[in-house]
Amino acid sequence: MSRLVVVSNRVALPEETRAGGLAVALTAALAEQGGLWFGWSGRIGELAHEVHELEHGGICYATVDLTRAEHAGYYAGFANRVLWPMLHNRPDLIDFDAADYHTYRAVNRRWAEALAQRLHADDVVWVHDYHLIPLAAELRARGCGQRIGFFLHTGLAPAELLRYMPRHRELLATLADYDVVGVQTPRDLTALRDYFRGTLGAHAAQHANMILANGRRVHLDAYPIGIDVDAVRAGALPRRGGTTSLRRLRASLEDRALIIGVDRLDYSKGLPQRLTSFGHLLEQFPQWRRRVSLLQIAPASRGDVPEYRAIRRDLERIAGHINGRYAEPDWTPIRYVSRAFPQSALCGYYRAARVGLVTPLRDGMNLVAMEYLASQDSEDPGVLVLSEFAGAAQQLDAALCVNPLDHEATASAMNQALAMPLDERVARWRDAMHVIAQSDIHHWRKHFLGALRDFSHRR
Repeated sequence: MSRLVVVSNRVALPEETRAGGLAVALTAALAEQGGLWFGWSGRIGELAHEVHELEHGGICYATVDLTRAEHAGYYAGFANRVLWPMLHNRPDLIDFDAADYHTYRAVNRRWAEALAQRLHADDVVWVHDYHLIPLAAELRARGCGQRIGFFLHTGLAPAELLRYMPRHRELLATLADYDVVGVQTPRDLTALRDYFRGTLGAHAAQHANMILANGRRVHLDAYPIGIDVDAVRAGALPRRGGTTSLRRLRASLEDRALIIGVDRLDYSKGLPQRLTSFGHLLEQFPQWRRRVSLLQIAPASRGDVPEYRAIRRDLERIAGHINGRYAEPDWTPIRYVSRAFPQSALCGYYRAARVGLVTPLRDGMNLVAMEYLASQDSEDPGVLVLSEFAGAAQQLDAALCVNPLDHEATASAMNQALAMPLDERVARWRDAMHVIAQSDIHHWRKHFLGALRDFSHRR
């Protein structure tokens, strides 16, 4: 069987791999037949051209450092200040610098040079996410004829919005150098097809998801990512005595209901709108005052970006305003925590919460929604309130779907979730878990790799 080569911005080294999640799925795929995982080491140094190699469990981990200038231009610059806002439907936040774009392309070239030297003729190469869009084009320029697939973990903006991005044709045309391009949802697939056909002049070849662009056939499709259900459920199971933090959380609630939100601090997550909607819950449905608390965990990220500092200030201001208005000496409505917790602790917090509040303004999939449901007690499950703009909403019909910009409607959904009778909660949970179990993360990677390997017989 051909070897699998995974390429991603960051490499999950053996000592860094935690239970559950993407790293475990990719490690399992690599271990099945031996493979190579190539990407950034996470370090910034001056000897960036050196490749560090580590063998473990039949897998070769090959990592490279970034120079400070590369990190500033490739990662902090073009990837996070142009591609990230663009892919999350925020062209107004694009901060384009031509020098950053050239650095982004240069890093992809340098990685392609290092990777091409390590490829075998029959390798299958799987490239991940927006940091590495042009990598296949760089590999093809170096004579690499291997099967190469690309998966975009974020959502994809509609075709008309993608055209706002400077150099969009030059960059996105390189997707045609992949054999298979995967996105999260049918909505994203429609956007990708529309862009290829309307902007790049591609046309259908054989069937709707096969296009001909730049003289190459490319297979486009949706491959919704999932979670490691067994790992999440195992992490959520009550242990004798429980963890100290979970015991303290349960004791502090004093039989009050808990609503939980867990997100990386980012403008795509709709966090100010979420806190505002919780304030509307307390105003519109006063019966929940003193009877419910919101725990919002939002670890800081990209603190050097002004927009992220502004979000944190907004959250602190809104939480302070709501707490100042409604708090009692023995009750704080909003508990806002800006530090990270291990997955095992989060699973316990999810299980303790009557409502999971997942209301991003835009998200490729949002696995927190699935992790919350998988963590629940099957005999007394909580209810998921989910943004219709998360990719997961296209799968989880059993959730209460909301427009996060409609504060009153979101408050009403929280009220409905808190008051929902047991039989309805159980029925919704079972429906959702059936979907989640059928499309878990192992199904996702087998589905994508199956399409990529099959493509070689049809091209």
